[in-house]
Amino acid sequence: MKTTYRAMQVTRPGFLELVERPTPKPGVGEALIEVEACGICGADISDIEGADPTLQPPRVPGHEVVGRIAALGEHTPSIWKMGQRVGIGRLGGPCIECVQCRQGHFELCQNQPFVGATCDGGYAEMMLARASGLVSIPDELNSEEAAPILCAGIATFNALKKCGAQAGDTVVILGIGGLGHMALQYARRMGFRVVAVGRGSDIATDALGLGAHVYIDTSEEDAVDRLKRMGGAHAIVATIGHPATVSALMAGLAPQGRLVLLGAGKDPLPVSAGPLVIGERSMLGSITGTPYENEKTLDFSVLAGIRPKIEVMPLEQANEAYRRMKSGDVKFRMVLAAAHVADAIHRYGPDLS
Repeated sequence: MKTTYRAMQVTRPGFLELVERPTPKPGVGEALIEVEACGICGADISDIEGADPTLQPPRVPGHEVVGRIAALGEHTPSIWKMGQRVGIGRLGGPCIECVQCRQGHFELCQNQPFVGATCDGGYAEMMLARASGLVSIPDELNSEEAAPILCAGIATFNALKKCGAQAGDTVVILGIGGLGHMALQYARRMGFRVVAVGRGSDIATDALGLGAHVYIDTSEEDAVDRLKRMGGAHAIVATIGHPATVSALMAGLAPQGRLVLLGAGKDPLPVSAGPLVIGERSMLGSITGTPYENEKTLDFSVLAGIRPKIEVMPLEQANEAYRRMKSGDVKFRMVLAAAHVADAIHRYGPDLS
């Protein structure tokens, strides 16, 4: 094993610097991962721009990480082996001790790190991870396409499972971006009548190709009126965090319909209590999920032929990739690849296993 590894650290808020670090040894219950790919998520913006400038060493962002186990610390479960391909998402591994963990709500553990925010993430050639947060990666998925499923995939897959709709019901996906393009695929394979709601005609073809039965362009027609004429939506999965847009679309919910929020923001969400009470409508927030749920998402993705639409860039171009993602110049997800993976993709194309 190399004695050092390269990492892109947040030297100052909003700027990533390529540095060389000494290779760490995993502690008790930890694994050292040799990173092959790391997706870039919208949440990375706050991690990079809101990083603590006094933190030493500076934080390494990234929480859609796939790689191979290079070393194991003491007392790691026997299911994890040297060389095994694993991943880790935003939730860095439950403590197994708090009240939420004892109740089986591991995704709500109050003592787990947020990868890339409260502990170092995957914009690097190596990273440490709690064994309790590891996810097994199916052989059918290559590393760069598996990476976004560990966050965008599980977030939308779990949201759809919680939405209360049944096969044949109308489900709306609000926002056709990094999260929405995964939600459309899952919703179609789950048997829903899928309605994509976005702004602009330029994404209509993509939305329909990804699984939508209907695309509503809010710049051309009233989405609520269209949904009401369709009988209302049994569920709306909001992948964007713009409160006014989300709030306005709630009027398109059918009685007992449910709004599921994925787009997290700090601004208040204005909601009229009347329609909620009179129509027994409801709303809930949905976090990503547990390592086990992440494995179920990966398995379903393999079974149903669902893949993220990605663009791959080498690790050392993380600054450019991050800026493009922030500006919206990405369709639909960006993935950073380690040098040997990026070279192979350049030579042979993205369909690597």
